[in-house]
Amino acid sequence: MEIVLSVAIGVLAGSGVWLLLRPRTFQVLMGLVLLSYAVNLFIFSMGSLSIGAEPIISPGRPSHDLGSYADPVPQALVLTAIVIGFATTALFLTLLLALRGLVGNDHVDGRKDDE
Repeated sequence: MEIVLSVAIGVLAGSGVWLLLRPRTFQVLMGLVLLSYAVNLFIFSMGSLSIGAEPIISPGRPSHDLGSYADPVPQALVLTAIVIGFATTALFLTLLLALRGLVGNDHVDGRKDDE
């Protein structure tokens, strides 16, 4: 499971960086989205991955042992990052459409297609 998650994070991060280097603003925006998904998966994986285990308390361990509890901070951080990422993506898409209407193209540096 860790290999699959590591490969998924690597592919998302690599694709995001590649799209960030593209000349069009929509591709840059999609690169930021993919990079944020990679970071969210990485933060979520830091909260320990275990398949088929209880999410909070491990059986047979005393409840006063802090090692038997799952860390809720990565889940809270990822949930907050998803909400903030969705809002900023919507804002960037609105700005992208307005900029395309004003300038007439969607190049990052403002050049026309024929230049």
